[in-house]
Amino acid sequence: MVAINPNGTLRGKTALVTGASRGIGEAIAVRLAMEGARVVVSARTAEDGESKLPGTLAATVARIRNAGGEAMAIKADLSSEADRARLVAESVAAYGDIDILVNDAAVTFFIPVETFPKKRFDLMMEVQVWAPMHLSQLVLPAMREKKAGWIVNISSGAGIHPKQPYVRRSGGTVYGMCKAALERLTTGLASEVYDDGVAVNVISPGLVDTPGVAVHGLINEQTKDRVQPIEFIAEGVYQLCIGDPKTMTGRIDYAEPLLKELGLKPSELV
Repeated sequence: MVAINPNGTLRGKTALVTGASRGIGEAIAVRLAMEGARVVVSARTAEDGESKLPGTLAATVARIRNAGGEAMAIKADLSSEADRARLVAESVAAYGDIDILVNDAAVTFFIPVETFPKKRFDLMMEVQVWAPMHLSQLVLPAMREKKAGWIVNISSGAGIHPKQPYVRRSGGTVYGMCKAALERLTTGLASEVYDDGVAVNVISPGLVDTPGVAVHGLINEQTKDRVQPIEFIAEGVYQLCIGDPKTMTGRIDYAEPLLKELGLKPSELV
């Protein structure tokens, strides 16, 4: 039977998961809560009616609490420096220092480079690159003091350089730029905080059927056979959050290969 284990491997730890109103972020938050973590979930959509997409922070928190876990929601716009600072401050005030930070939030526009507006470019870079870096800056002092911490950034196969023969893409160059930058941030930061007992890793899901993927039409006749259950990425993140910071850090992983390497299958989610 799938259930929350309050005495699990993450008992006593506080996790902050961004982009957790739906999709991958919600699944990650649930998986961490299943192992006893106190989970703070954040996104721009707190209640019904605030987004055209299904899913809310309230629903994510209810899902965790109804299963016996501990969670709270903090609405925040990660394009705002003030909101990012408030998010961390309120999380710490409620649950104590953050032990685990999962940067999943994203704002994405698929527009060819030739016509990509600077305003949207700046927003994507702010949310997908600078926000994970800023949030890391905010949580690192406490992690360093405790000599323990885990930061996991969510990337994408879009960060891989295209190779010939080229296939016409649907305007994903800027998205790939953001993810490539996020991966370089991850490995660089991992080297900077290695001696402090802090692990910093990046992991990409397969093609997952989420509301965000649906709105961009990324699942079609050509890609439908590559769709992967959301449990794979949730399990992959959890495994990175329990890894030894001395041996499991600075990794650029993909969910399914990571689980195969560890000899594991993804757990069902409550």
